This record gives sequence, structure tokens and C-alpha cells, in this order.
Amino acid sequence: MDKILLIDDEPDILRLLAMSLRADGYEVLTAASGEAGLAVFDAQAPDIILVDIKMPGINGIEVLQEIKAKATLSEVIIITGHGDIDNAVEALKYGASDFINKPVRDEALSVALQRAGEKLSIRRQLRDHTRDLEARVEAATRTLKRQARFQAKLIRSSNDGIVATDQDLRIVIFNPGAEKIFGYTRTEVLPDMLLADIYPPDLAAEFQKMMGAKEKPAEILPREAIVVSRSGEAIPVRFAGSTLTEKGRKMGTVAFFQDLREIKELEKEILRQERLAAIGQTVAGVAHGIKNILHGLKGGRHLVDVGIARGDNQRLQGGWDMVKRNIDRTSDLAMDLLRYSKERLPEPEPCRPNEIAREVCELVRESANAHAITLAIDLDPAIGMVAVDPHSLHSVLLNLMSNAVDACRDDPDTTKTKCVTIRTRHEADGGRLRFEIADNGMGMRAEVQAKLFTSFFSTKGHLGTGLGLMVTRKLVEEDGGSIEVDSTPGEGTTVTVRLPFELAATE
Repeated sequence: MDKILLIDDEPDILRLLAMSLRADGYEVLTAASGEAGLAVFDAQAPDIILVDIKMPGINGIEVLQEIKAKATLSEVIIITGHGDIDNAVEALKYGASDFINKPVRDEALSVALQRAGEKLSIRRQLRDHTRDLEARVEAATRTLKRQARFQAKLIRSSNDGIVATDQDLRIVIFNPGAEKIFGYTRTEVLPDMLLADIYPPDLAAEFQKMMGAKEKPAEILPREAIVVSRSGEAIPVRFAGSTLTEKGRKMGTVAFFQDLREIKELEKEILRQERLAAIGQTVAGVAHGIKNILHGLKGGRHLVDVGIARGDNQRLQGGWDMVKRNIDRTSDLAMDLLRYSKERLPEPEPCRPNEIAREVCELVRESANAHAITLAIDLDPAIGMVAVDPHSLHSVLLNLMSNAVDACRDDPDTTKTKCVTIRTRHEADGGRLRFEIADNGMGMRAEVQAKLFTSFFSTKGHLGTGLGLMVTRKLVEEDGGSIEVDSTPGEGTTVTVRLPFELAATE
């Protein structure tokens, strides 16, 4: 039975968990702080560590990093409280085996311990196998056959993809885990395929360089990578590899691929849940925005009533203009809420992004002219008919252009010629379209930029709801793109959006 170390600064939780695990037959060690836990770990070398993510002094993430830095076989399970999901996902990236939420349920704890135990078992077998590999090569034929059967069983049972090659980088081992990731069967790969036939070009080049170098055996430390399967699916993996040697001679390579698709889906689900939670938590923000709009409507109604009563057409027109502006604000608020809360799949179709950019410019031109703001268009003629989602692209560009015009309008510096530029570029090396919206308006401080995409944050005071940029980022990320902001106070802001695309079937 595995030895377990519990680290938590709450005595009651520590006592109850220890009692429960001892009742299940585990040998249990306890520590009330991160510092004490690391001391117990060094002295007792437990197999599994359960650590609270938030503690005074050394927290759970730091404990995890210290343990992983020691290169032990121990597995770490993170215990999180409400609202610590981001930290939990971060812990997985640092090598945590799993995470469970407080209050700790027996079922969740049991599953987490079972997973950790399975990983320990496989890692111990792999460690023992690696230590004995060169010695087994020199053993007798009968010993070699027995070792080969053990190796084959071990590799077949691994959940990770394992690919090994000979000194010519010809694949000689391709386990079921690798079949699931790469989409090829073992019989299709062996004995003719080379490592470069299935590996991403950059990884294949690294192995070729390691095999050709005269230095001692080398290894590729674990890192994330993208593998393109036989069907064309881009699969995220955690990858590690090394050269295999016999008596100092490089005999081949071995690589391990951990499929990260489930973890990535979990991250997406967490983001979706956070977005929905933000909607529920910020109802007060919506109510505040509606209240401001209602004030505007009431003011407009008053002017209309006065204009009608006195026959004053100027007041009547002013009141009606105020009512129309606030009707538009109401519509924008409702549409932004719908876009942010609703799940959406991109719907790419043939379109011309440059034409969409021109149309957006025309939509904001009247507002720009009213405040003496120049609009500049710099479109890449290399961008023709491509397949992207034109509706989301239109919404993204319109929101960003409107914000840029507002930034120039609100700039207190009246000495400069205010300008907003929309620029498109085809990034041939990255296979993406780049859209830049630049203004020379008031700009933003770093702390303001850090809050731009948070719930209901607005730099426009009562004139903004804070939903626009949240919706913009959501649309861009759903389309598989990225958005970046670069701003300097008093000089202006540039927002860069990059979107993947496909060439349209017809021009």
C-alpha cells in the first residue's frame, strides 16, 4: 500500500482526511504547512502527496514545484477551494497528477488516488526498465527473450504513445498509445516508416541533430507540442524523448507522447463555466448599464414632451435624437449579452476580408467626421477570397474601430491631428490573416490594459457597459485566433487580431 503525505493548514481537514485514508489501509503522514511538508517529504519519501493549494508561507503550487524539481517518482494531488480552478489547471501544467475540490468527497479522492497509483506503477516499471536496459542487452539469449516479452507488455499497456527507432531513425516500436495519437496502425508503420514520416518537422529535426552529434547521449525535456494525425487532426501532446545507447554508441531513439486532448477540453469547459459564472455574478453591472440608459431615455422623453407642449422643434429634435441614441445602446447591450453567453461554432464561408474592413470604416465614418477624426485604410492586396466567418469578423472589427474612434474623441489633447487606421496583412509564414486597428488617441496605462477583457470593465464610464471587448475576445478565440493590445498613454493604442483561414474554393 502506498505511503501518503497530507499537507494542509486546516487542522480539522488534516485530521479527517488522515483518519479516512488510514481506514482504507494507507500509511499516512501529515504536515500543517508547506515548509513542514517538504521536510517530511525529504525524510520519509512518500509515494503520493495531497497538498492544499492555498496555505500561508509556501503554497501548494510551490510545494509541487519543489517536489518535481527533485526528480522523484512521487505523484502530487492538489486540493483546491472554490474559485481556484485557474490555479488547479496551472498545477496540472507543472506536473500534478490530479486535483480535487473542497469539500473533499470520498468518491473523488478515491478516483484521484487510483489514478496516481496507476501512474506510480507505470513510472516505476519504466524506471526499472531504463536502469536495466543496457545490462539486459549483454545478457544471454534466454534473458534477452524474457526481457523483450516484458518490454513489449509494458509498452503495450502504457496509456502514453511510445515510439522508438533504430540508429537510422526507422521506427521499430509503435505501441497502441501511439496508434491512437498518430492514426496509423502498427502494421502500417513497421518496418518501413521513418521517424520523419509521422513526426512534426521540428521534432524530427531535433532527433536527427541528436543522432548526428558526437556528444554524449542527449534528451528532449518534456514540453507541449502539436502532432498532426493521419486524418489531419491537430492533437496537443506532452512530449519527451532521448537517444538510446549501448556501450556509449547511439543505437536509436525513444519518444513518449501524452495525449492532452482531454486536458485541453477541460480547460475549455472551465473557461465556459467561468464565462457563465461571470454573467451571473455581474447582473448588477447590467442593471447599472440599463439604469444609465433609462436616465437617457427619460431625459429624451422630457425634451420631447417640452418640445410638443411649446411647439419647439429644436427641443423636439434634440429629445428624439437622445431617445434614438439610447435605443441603440439598449440594442447593443442586449446583443453583447447574447453573444457572450451563447456557445457558437465558427461558420466559415467564402468572403473578402478587405471588403468587410472597408464596410466597417464606412459605418464609423459619420461618427469620426463629427469629431474631426481621420480614417485611414491600408489593405493588403494579397488577401483575396478566403474562407472565414464573415459575421464574427465584421462584429470584431466594428467594435474595435468604434473603440478607436472613441479613444480619439475622448483624448484631451486638442493639438494633434487625430487618426484611426485599419490595416490588413497576409502572414504567409504563419498562414494567418492579421488585422490591426491603430489610433493616436488617449492610450492606456498598463493597469488599465490588464483589465480590458475582464467582466464589465469599461474605460468609458457610464457611456460603456464593458461587454464589447469581452465579446470581441470570445469571438476571436472561438474562430481559433488571438488578440493583442499595445498601448501607450498619450500616444495611442494598436489592437492586433490574427485569424486562421482557408483558401476559398472559388475566386
